[in-house]
This record gives sequence, C-alpha cells and structure tokens, in this order.
Amino acid sequence: MKAVILDAASLGDDIDLSPLHAAVDNLEVHAHTAVDKRQERLDNADIAITNKVILDGDLLASLPDLKLICVLATGTNNIDMEAARDHGIEVRNVSAYGTASVAQHTLMLMLALANRLPLYMRDVAAGRWNESALFCLLDHRTLQLADKHLVIVGHGELGRAVSRLAEAFGMRVTFAARPGNEAQDSRPSLASLAGELDVLSLHCPLTDQTRHLVDAEMLARFKPGALLINCARGGIIDEKAALDALRGGAIGGLGVDSLPEEPPRQGHALIEALDETLNLIVTPHSAWISPEARANVVSLTCDNLHQWLASRA
Repeated sequence: MKAVILDAASLGDDIDLSPLHAAVDNLEVHAHTAVDKRQERLDNADIAITNKVILDGDLLASLPDLKLICVLATGTNNIDMEAARDHGIEVRNVSAYGTASVAQHTLMLMLALANRLPLYMRDVAAGRWNESALFCLLDHRTLQLADKHLVIVGHGELGRAVSRLAEAFGMRVTFAARPGNEAQDSRPSLASLAGELDVLSLHCPLTDQTRHLVDAEMLARFKPGALLINCARGGIIDEKAALDALRGGAIGGLGVDSLPEEPPRQGHALIEALDETLNLIVTPHSAWISPEARANVVSLTCDNLHQWLASRA
C-alpha cells in the first residue's frame, strides 16, 4: 500500500510521523502541496493523507488507484464527499484530538477579555501606568467570572470540556438548543438567552443553520458588557457586525480563533482593528496546536489506517 501525506507541515516539524510510516508499506511525505502538484503526487497512491489540501471531484476522478482519504482534522469540507462515494473512495477523519487544547484556549480568551488584558497591556506599553496618580490603573471595567452566565452553543465533547472549566471558576453554564432544531430541542434557544448571557462561546460546526448565527440582530440583544468567543469556525459570527458592536460598546469583548478565509491572504477587518483601542483578541487558528493534540492526530489517523486495512484483509 502506498500512502501520500500532502501537507505534513500542518502538523509541525516537532511531531513524530514514524507511526504513520509503520502503518503502511510506503509513505511519501510532502510538507506542502500546491494545486498543480496534487495529481502528480497522488498518482498510483492507494491512500491520500491530508489536512487542508482540496481534493475535488475532477481530481478524484483522475485517480483510479485511490481507495482511502485520511483527513488530519475533523472537518471534511476540503473533500468532495459525493465524488469520493461515487468513486468508491472511503473518507476517514479524526475527532476529539484537541479537546483539552481548544478548551484551554477558549478559557484563555475568556479570562483575557474578562480582565480587559488587551486594553491594559496597551496602556502599560504606552506608559500610562508610569504616569498614574494611583498605584494601579482603573480605566477599564473588568468582569469577574464567578456567578456569571456562560452560554455555549455546541454540546459535544468540546463544549462540555469548556463547561467543566468554566464551572471551576464559578460560572453558571447553559447549553443552547441546536441551531435550526429549536422546535424539537428541550434546551432554550440562543435567541431567548441572548439578553441574559455574560459570555457566549461557540463550539459548533459551520452549517447553513449556523452561518452568521450571531448577527447584528442577535448582538443587539446582548448586554453591553457581554463577551463573545468563537473557537469554532469563521462565519458562525458575522465578523463585521461583531466588530461594529465592539466599537460601539454594544458588547464588552470579542475573541476569535478563526476567520472565514484562512489564511487571510487579503487581510480582514478584525486584524486591522487590532491597532485600535478595543478589547479584541484574534489568534491564528491556534487553539488546537498543542503538541499533545497534534500527536493525537497522528495516533488517531494510525487507528483509521489500521482499521481500514483490517477491513480489507
């Protein structure tokens, strides 16, 4: 069996790939693969292993030997799943590999925004503490998390992990109903919770039901000091509306770890706004990148390979 990793660099150069080498007869590793190199590199391959390289229908139709695609992530939106089915190519992804890492990152954003860290760091760097008439700076009203209401969208493993960490800080946690299924869900809808939440944290997939779930209308219902955190997918919030709400004081803080286009080659309004005096944090889709999480991706992908090979024995 010949396997090809198309974008090994997405795992970092500090992660051991030897388990993948041991799982197949022949493993070819490429750090990056440009669009015009996909066909050449996958020719005669039985297995394609990729994180974000796009494997579209035309490409899959040109690879008669390809039998399995292993995705080094949970999302499969870079794979033409219908074409894969039509050509008898199985697709296996990995999940729950970075739960601890993403939950930790989410709490980091929550704590930093609650304590107005972006604002106070800017003040200290500008010398305002040096010039203060007091021993401290009191300019930005902070938010104590204890007894505050956290609403989470997404009741999977990740959402539950964030809930446990938040409860350790004394927060009251409510899971909102699944977007688009509110009528059949016993949990309260996000719309009904919007006016009472202190923090909203998103841990749901990007779907037709969740695209711009948090839009200008939803944001208008928030308390002025509410914090909005998106460690899920760009586009679940209307980023422009969220930025407008932050600038206008309609929300108290905004933290995102993802944007609709990644990397943001053409820039993005949220990145440009980092030069402004705002309680804003933008991280580069790095919530998942702990070494432990990336090693889990390799381990779970090996499991997928072993299970698939065993099913063919």
